[in-house]
Amino acid sequence: MSIVIKHYDAKFKKELNPKVGLIALSTDQTIEKDFKIICNNLPVDIFINRIHNKNPLTKENLLKMREDLTSVTNKILPDEKLNTIAYGCTSGTIAIGEDNVKEKILLAKPDCYVTTPVTSAIKAFKLMKIKKIALFTPYPDTVNKTIIEYFTAKNITVSSFASLNLNLDSEFASVDPNYILEISSSLEVKNVDALFISCTALPVLNILNKLEKIIQKPVLSSNQTLIWDTLRSIGYNSPIQGYGRLLEN
Repeated sequence: MSIVIKHYDAKFKKELNPKVGLIALSTDQTIEKDFKIICNNLPVDIFINRIHNKNPLTKENLLKMREDLTSVTNKILPDEKLNTIAYGCTSGTIAIGEDNVKEKILLAKPDCYVTTPVTSAIKAFKLMKIKKIALFTPYPDTVNKTIIEYFTAKNITVSSFASLNLNLDSEFASVDPNYILEISSSLEVKNVDALFISCTALPVLNILNKLEKIIQKPVLSSNQTLIWDTLRSIGYNSPIQGYGRLLEN
């Protein structure tokens, strides 16, 4: 018995969603979940690759990611154009240098928009006219110093500061969000414009609204600003409720 084979002309979609590449740290247990929480039902397709990150958290270990950025980016839909690449590491961006991160990524995916947690945070600060912040991080003191120096160089004054002084991404992801809420609520915020919570591995996305109501100031975080800038870069400008004032803009 012979099989009848039929060939059909493919009918393709008239419109495709913008494509976003997310570079997540190999040790980060939070950033993918946060992107999914906000972007799951939006008209955007997100493709993730992970970059090797060695613990403990030190500037030397963070710098090691620099040489892998191009190859990791290139493996996200090879030979296809991406609209935006988001590099998911706050302290890594500062250690490597914002311009260096963008340069390495653009070698693999020319003409795409590149954002990082600090790129997006500074953009958000400008939009919301934030010049003075309270800062909360999970980092050890050596890394905290680089974060504060970075914001100072960008003319952002850090007036109040608290840290968990941890060294491992697995520890960051395991911190109780209610404990972060408790500590952050006790920071001195009377004379600041906003609170910024640094680190893509900290599970804070779901407490941002509650924290804003408690301190009566805008609260921004690494993942929140990164997601906001990513979505705005592809032209998605609709307000998103439930994750801080920034995403409502």
